[in-house]
Amino acid sequence: MNKQQATKQVLMVLTSHAELGDTGEKTGFWVEEFAAPYYTFIDAGIKVTLVSPAGGHPPIDPKSELEDFQTPSTKRYDGDSEAQALIANTIKLADVDASDFDGVFYPGGHGPLWDLTNNQDSISLIESFLAANKPVAAVCHACTALLNIKDAAGQYVVKDKAVTGFANSEEEAVQLTNVVPFLLEDELIKRGGKYQKGADWNAFAIQDGLLITGQNPASSELAAEKLLAALA
Repeated sequence: MNKQQATKQVLMVLTSHAELGDTGEKTGFWVEEFAAPYYTFIDAGIKVTLVSPAGGHPPIDPKSELEDFQTPSTKRYDGDSEAQALIANTIKLADVDASDFDGVFYPGGHGPLWDLTNNQDSISLIESFLAANKPVAAVCHACTALLNIKDAAGQYVVKDKAVTGFANSEEEAVQLTNVVPFLLEDELIKRGGKYQKGADWNAFAIQDGLLITGQNPASSELAAEKLLAALA
């Protein structure tokens, strides 16, 4: 690790939304999609700051804590009181300045579909990163944060860009097609994005210019590695 890299700062933006539509079930962020990138960054000497729209403790999707979805990163998080303290006390999204950071990463879970698609603080933040030529990464449902970002000419930034995000086929597999407010794959395509995907549940992430997107939970570490490479 070189000295210059040690000073790099990454902002991670988590959802504050806990309700899974009108199902009565809970949602939030997917633990692996936070943990895998978080450890990728800190192990590389990056300083990480956590924020969420409401600040405080963002909700964890309870399904992501089930045994079937545990990975080395989630197990590391389970034993990491320091990381848990950071999660319990996220800064309010409106209170951060993009100029303080070198890159931004949005972990997924279904929550972002509701509170990060049209969030003006998030939109302004991402537009500031891109205007400053800084990379923006998102994984799974958090790629929704890119849907309403526009460039200086007023065009959607995903237009003509290779992008990915949680696939329609994956949404169908988890039986939430009729619960989510929209299908992410469809919306990326509607805005002119060149949507790509790998096989369901396999790691797939792509970079096009400053935009880095990952398809699903398995893609979170790969997307984080691409952001690291962009920072280097």
